[in-house]
Amino acid sequence: MQDLLMQDLLAKFGHKIKTAEELKKIIGGRPRQNKVIMCHGVFDVVHPGHIRHLVYAKSKVSPHGNSLDKSQGILIASITADIHITKGIHRPHVPHKLRAVNIAAFEFVDYVVIDENATPLKNLEYLQPDYFAKGYEYVSNGMPPKTSEEAKILESYGGEIVFTPGDYVNSSTSLINIAPPELQMEKLSILMSSEGITFAELRNCLKKFSSLKVHVVGDTIIDSFTYASMIGGQTKSPTMSVLYQNRVDYVGGAGVVAKHMRAAGADVIFTTVLGNDAFKDFALEDLEASGVKCKAVVDQTRPTTNKNAIIVKDYRLLKIDTLDNSTITDSVLNQFVKQIKETEADAVVFSDFRHGIFNKRTIPTLAAAIPPNAYKVADSQVASRWGNITEFQNFDLITPNEREARFSLADQDSGIRSLAANLYDAANCKTLILKLSEKGLITCKNNDHSSLDSFFVLDSFAGHVLDAVGSGDALLAYATLTMLATKSAACASIIGSIAAACECEVDGNIPITTDVVLAKLDTLEKKMMFESFEAVEEVEVCAL
Repeated sequence: MQDLLMQDLLAKFGHKIKTAEELKKIIGGRPRQNKVIMCHGVFDVVHPGHIRHLVYAKSKVSPHGNSLDKSQGILIASITADIHITKGIHRPHVPHKLRAVNIAAFEFVDYVVIDENATPLKNLEYLQPDYFAKGYEYVSNGMPPKTSEEAKILESYGGEIVFTPGDYVNSSTSLINIAPPELQMEKLSILMSSEGITFAELRNCLKKFSSLKVHVVGDTIIDSFTYASMIGGQTKSPTMSVLYQNRVDYVGGAGVVAKHMRAAGADVIFTTVLGNDAFKDFALEDLEASGVKCKAVVDQTRPTTNKNAIIVKDYRLLKIDTLDNSTITDSVLNQFVKQIKETEADAVVFSDFRHGIFNKRTIPTLAAAIPPNAYKVADSQVASRWGNITEFQNFDLITPNEREARFSLADQDSGIRSLAANLYDAANCKTLILKLSEKGLITCKNNDHSSLDSFFVLDSFAGHVLDAVGSGDALLAYATLTMLATKSAACASIIGSIAAACECEVDGNIPITTDVVLAKLDTLEKKMMFESFEAVEEVEVCAL
């Protein structure tokens, strides 16, 4: 019953959702006994203006103007595919599959088609509806050029463009700007339904992690938190004075990625570079206690990377970094290459924080050393350094965030789907999970970007966020293990997103165990079942 809502909606209305080819067979060619009218739009958030537009359109092909009379007249609602929507960087908020079900649920809509093209021109020419309905706003101040193109196509075969009354005009954009829709469970439900995924399968996936072996390669960072209380400022100079209370150190960077994977049950080998100092000893002891097999290369010429945040009353007053971002020497690089070649693993994960291991000089050499049968993963996290995820070419999985993607492509303006498509192509990867912070993620799973199934989106599953730092590390770890276990980008995105949410709900970058992920899965399943039960009851009441 975990997918009750989407299964029920698809069972009731899925038969209305057709491809253009299927519609052509259903409606036939012109002239027709039953007239066909088509509407086209995004329908991101359906509002009263949309409903009036659709009802009026149906009435134009129905006897006596009755929009609910099914004896004659066919209303086709055409919706724009996600990839072609440019209204806002993160639009659409509602994925096209869910938008299609929403519109199909209206009784007066006969069929819905998701248009794979940027404009309705090709489908107008192919389907040749008798009428094409546009809102009055498209003609009130003169016909726009795009509407003129549509009108010419209709005129070419004897069709007609009609304009619906403008007595109620609203905008999805204005409504979304007031309050973006919360569709966390709906997006999860439709993804699980379309991919045939069950909660039982997700749970079973986690059990497979213990049989996996992963080699993590990357920069170790010791994250320090020095807690202090405010004393005051000096009277003779603008110097802030704080009283030291205590300090806590954590293994971070690629080290915590390795710890996440070990906490998930995998056998983990970790190759990194450390300085010959006290932080080296701390890192090695901590990793050993976590069950990670660390093969550290000690570089006498550099310190172990340490980032020390001075915290006063939960406010990060200052951060002091001790590090050397210069590239590793050829001697260290050769040791890395040897370890990568000789370590047997199901996957090799390059966790890049740009503190000397990965750069234009070293990445091709390190990548070439990966054993041919290993699954190749790369993640680039560069808060204050220059880095480029596209330097990791031909990897099986990459998991950058939006900021890193935009930096790599020098693209500040594109919508996230175009951004993901361009990054996918530039990196020549097989799967891209693009992290969107509190907005969730978008996954691109093939290079057919015009396909309706190339992308899917998930909202964040985080509840009460205590500390979002490290959520990307958790996603990287769990998504990688899930890809190894299932070979499913959808499963990897779901499990990875859940692990990221669990990380957000704890203070500090703490490795997430499968028990924590299972508990979150239970919560999501119960929530989906409850919302499905409520929604189905509402549908049944409305039907009565």
